[in-house]
Amino acid sequence: MQISSPAFKQEAHKALVDQGLQKALARAKPFFQAKRAAAAAALPEFEALRDRAREIKNHTLAHLDLYLEEWAGRVERAGGQVHWCATAEEARAAVLGICERVGARTVTKGKSMIAEEIGINEHLEHHGITPVETDLGEYIIQLRREPPSHIIAPAYHLNREDWEKSFREAHTDLPAERVFHERRDILTEARGRLRERFLAADVGITGANFLIAETGSSVIVTNEGNGDLTQTLPRVHIVLASIEKMVPTLEDCCALLRLLARSATGQDFSVYTTFSTGARRADELDGPEEYHVVLLDNGRSSMLGTEFQDMLRCIRCAACLNHCPVYGAVGGHAYGWVYPGPMGSVLTPTLIGVDKAGHLPNASTFCGRCESVCPMKIPLPNMMRHWREREFERHLSPSAARTSLALWGFFARRPALYRLATRAAMATLGWLGRKRGRFTRLPLAGGWTEGRDLPAPEGATFFARYAAAQRAGGGR
Repeated sequence: MQISSPAFKQEAHKALVDQGLQKALARAKPFFQAKRAAAAAALPEFEALRDRAREIKNHTLAHLDLYLEEWAGRVERAGGQVHWCATAEEARAAVLGICERVGARTVTKGKSMIAEEIGINEHLEHHGITPVETDLGEYIIQLRREPPSHIIAPAYHLNREDWEKSFREAHTDLPAERVFHERRDILTEARGRLRERFLAADVGITGANFLIAETGSSVIVTNEGNGDLTQTLPRVHIVLASIEKMVPTLEDCCALLRLLARSATGQDFSVYTTFSTGARRADELDGPEEYHVVLLDNGRSSMLGTEFQDMLRCIRCAACLNHCPVYGAVGGHAYGWVYPGPMGSVLTPTLIGVDKAGHLPNASTFCGRCESVCPMKIPLPNMMRHWREREFERHLSPSAARTSLALWGFFARRPALYRLATRAAMATLGWLGRKRGRFTRLPLAGGWTEGRDLPAPEGATFFARYAAAQRAGGGR
């Protein structure tokens, strides 16, 4: 997937005037928010469960090396093979090597953000192997040659008319006069098209929501059943996972699963929750002959012990995206890489560099909604502030912003001068805006007034009002 994060501002402007995108965003966002709120309210122990989940992941990250070794040993004892990959290049090579060794021509895929991160589809296509996305959302964006715009709902940015148009353009062997009366008709057509691919696939690739050290298992959650067909029908099953997906025990995994679906889609549990442990045994009727896990680091181990370690608790539920006003206004493609929204604004600079993704931590209102709904209680706004500091320290922020901060710092270190300057500014702006009560244009505030009016100041400054309140209250 090409990186376009440096063009976030330009892409955000395009998104704001894209009527189709705005229609899709307006429809989808309230649905996710309402479902999550209802699911959390229906579980009395939801907040206690969040605390427990946070502690599970903190403990795991503190002993990650030990749990990785235990898990890998159990995978191998179950007949599987672990491919340790430090980089995306190594992960691509591992997947390609497995596919070429078994003579694979067609590969079915479940939804996987790690697959997007390493660009596995393009890599396989370049070597003559056809990857077929089997998740419905991933299938439509593969037809459209687009990246996903959401980490659990890849086609979040599309409307029903987009689906119908794309299916007619791609499935030209079907009657042109067919009518899509309802969503079920789209599902039926996709199901019929994918069934033959499931049966023809030589290799199936899935992601992993969790890896369990106690059993050597990988876990996926889906609502369509495509993940089960992807990993049981082909001769070879490849799991793409990153190191932070580890949990110690089955009991720990179940605790996290109770949070995952409720935070993501508002369900108690996803329709399908599938545990895979090794290849097919001699007495089993179905399953793959080979089981491989391609385990990716790609910069994650460098987050351990830093102010960004808490990001490794993320279970990819997308609650932060669904409640973010910035994501809700511009969608996922504007972020320019695999991970959008608040979680992407923290994770992306880690994985591709703050020099390429410096706009993303700045694309936040810091309202705190992302942290308040995160099932793992990840302090996302605080980590975005850390990235802003790194950007400033490396002189990557715009010169105008640096100059403005330096000017503010000059006044902030001189309280008397600061109060005098703010009083003067308040009085001037109040006088200039006395007729309309707001500004539609203002020098040095064009970034604000381009999209909204700036209210004219009224009354005294905060410091003046605070001092008056102190005097009136006798200093209490």
